[in-house]
Amino acid sequence: MSAGFKPVIWNGSKIVYDAILLACVGIYLFTYLHIAPAMAPRGTGVDEAIRNMRAFGSLAFIMLTFILCIGPLARLDRRWLPLLYNRRHFGVFTCVIALVHASQVLGWYFAFSSVDPYVALFSTNTSFRQLRGFPFELFGVFALAVLCILAATSHDFWLKFLGPGLWKRLHVLVYAAYAAVVAHIAFGALLSGKNTGLAIVAAFAVATVAGLHLAASWRPSPLEDIGKGQLIDAGNPLSIPDGRARIVQLPDGNAVAIFRHKGALSAVDNTCAHQRGPLGEGCIVEGLITCPWHGYQYRVADGQSPPPFTEKIATYNLYLKDGRLLLDPQANAPGTPVEPLKLAGASS
Repeated sequence: MSAGFKPVIWNGSKIVYDAILLACVGIYLFTYLHIAPAMAPRGTGVDEAIRNMRAFGSLAFIMLTFILCIGPLARLDRRWLPLLYNRRHFGVFTCVIALVHASQVLGWYFAFSSVDPYVALFSTNTSFRQLRGFPFELFGVFALAVLCILAATSHDFWLKFLGPGLWKRLHVLVYAAYAAVVAHIAFGALLSGKNTGLAIVAAFAVATVAGLHLAASWRPSPLEDIGKGQLIDAGNPLSIPDGRARIVQLPDGNAVAIFRHKGALSAVDNTCAHQRGPLGEGCIVEGLITCPWHGYQYRVADGQSPPPFTEKIATYNLYLKDGRLLLDPQANAPGTPVEPLKLAGASS
């Protein structure tokens, strides 16, 4: 991000990711709008405009559900990590689909209103004191506003401008948006009692999101609290897999990732400078520590990103004594070179 800002940054994997995503969107819409109506019994179809609204609305809900499942899936199984790296592209696509749904609703239900369609949207239904007829539109408007804010601030410029902490807290609003979408469906389409299929899909989606997050929260933490002396005993150095790391919890609450690479060990801050991803859950790719969240990279010897990038993370000193790995909990300044600790007899 520090090498300069571009509107959209694509590499080979992102192009494939986006192409597959667009193909899935196209297949879903074509099936919903053309194949399903042709297979439906006579007299059970709906107006074309309503069918279009439902197609884009249901797609936006399914996409948002899948977005919220990616995080816990990646924590439970590393094979989902490629989806996590490009989740922001997925979010922008979802926002676009939701905007199409909203524009169709305004164009159909409020196009011939005697007042401005946006005014009519907020003033037509004001039955706040009853369950049936509750203005469910407000939930949809709130969810759409959140999605637009998240899509607009998804670029790394905003991450740099707001800082990783504030940026991350802002994007946690996606959970509030999802709750609002569920309420929008529950108080709207489901109260009519005429869409059993949607009720089943919505219940399954909510249960899946909640279940995956609970399962991921019960997964054992990768942090190892191995010692609290002046030098921390970080265990047997030979048990660290090549190209991987051991994450060690420091007494002050911070964590250190100790990577093994080519028969030597290097210790760096476990927190990625990009979006505070857990570096120790990543691996070494082409000699560089690679964050599992978005692929940001750092040199093992000094914690600096390769040129032209300028991100830096703190490094730590390591020692060997009686076959044990010892970690100095005092961090070096970000980007400080530290000679990797050679392991006698270790294969590279």
